[in-house]
Amino acid sequence: MPRRRLGRTGIEVSILGLGTVKFGRTVGAPYASPFELPSDNDIADLLAMAQSLGINLLDTAPAYGTSEARLGAALAGQRDAWTIATKAGEEFDGNQSRFDFSADHTLRSVERSLTRLATDHLDIVSIHSDGRDVGDIEAAGAIRALTRLREEGTIRAIGFSGKTPADGKAALAFADVLMCTINAGYSDEKPLVRAAAHQGAGVLVKKPLERGLRHPEGLPAIAAVPGVASILVGTTSAIHLVENANSLRDGANAG
Repeated sequence: MPRRRLGRTGIEVSILGLGTVKFGRTVGAPYASPFELPSDNDIADLLAMAQSLGINLLDTAPAYGTSEARLGAALAGQRDAWTIATKAGEEFDGNQSRFDFSADHTLRSVERSLTRLATDHLDIVSIHSDGRDVGDIEAAGAIRALTRLREEGTIRAIGFSGKTPADGKAALAFADVLMCTINAGYSDEKPLVRAAAHQGAGVLVKKPLERGLRHPEGLPAIAAVPGVASILVGTTSAIHLVENANSLRDGANAG
């Protein structure tokens, strides 16, 4: 699995990353088909498969239910083999999300993530935006808190996961990493990827398969967009994981 540099962060990530919302949350997860949470053994097997395919990037969040805690247990003794990306700002209580971008909440959120993931540092912590004005998120103190944590070495990079191209553009004022949406039915954020690359920010692509509505044959075209470092695909299926990896490998060979 090829790896790419994630902008100015210096972090090397596999071009396919594993999204883990399905590890910890079924309620309110907008996927095309219903699913059940995997067992601990299923998660361990999937992570072993991902590692054998050359995948080194895992994406999680406090809003993904028990995902962080389950990853922390599964990755015991393997922390250095993985790049872990999580988020702050959104919490899910089992029924609905709530958002808090204050400095205090951000610091507490990261501390909880460190505990759940059983690690002393996080590679990427992204603002999990609800679409409010990026200036309001900054004013609330979240970016100040993440900057402090980056300076202390607790996190390596500040990321941003927004709702619109305008959100992402505004976040380039502080973000080392942008999470952008690109898929067969949506390309509005491709110019944002170029802008991010121009400023040295790394780009992770989210929702590349429109949450299961598209097939992996479209992944190579997304990977070919200049500035894209990695494509995050959420799955609990080893078959789907291999299909996604093969699609990117075959696309690279064809190119």
